[in-house]
Amino acid sequence: MSANTDRYETAVTRYFEAWNAGGQDTLAKAVAAAWAPDGRYTDPLAAVRGHEQIAATITAAHEQFPGFAFRLLGSVDGHHDTARFGWELVSEADGSAPVAGFDVIVLDGEGRIRSVHGFLDRVPA
Repeated sequence: MSANTDRYETAVTRYFEAWNAGGQDTLAKAVAAAWAPDGRYTDPLAAVRGHEQIAATITAAHEQFPGFAFRLLGSVDGHHDTARFGWELVSEADGSAPVAGFDVIVLDGEGRIRSVHGFLDRVPA
């Protein structure tokens, strides 16, 4: 495994740790570990910047889908400071995955996320 592949996978692991964090303190720490202080998150439903707004977006997703967790779908691919990966939102109760998408992240020199460009491939009716 190359150093860059390791870098991408570490960043994506931290990304999912943030999206799956429970409790505000844990979430705040996970967001700070994953994102640069001025990091951005953009998808069809949100366009936010900074740790507080990112944490609020994650909290809103948990409120909309209680009992669900975000999971990597497939492998992480990347080059330079950019990586891409698929994901799904999985019910911890029955394993269903009503939401899935594809994200592209750009990393800073420390391996933290500068920006996320998210796409929704599957959403509930």
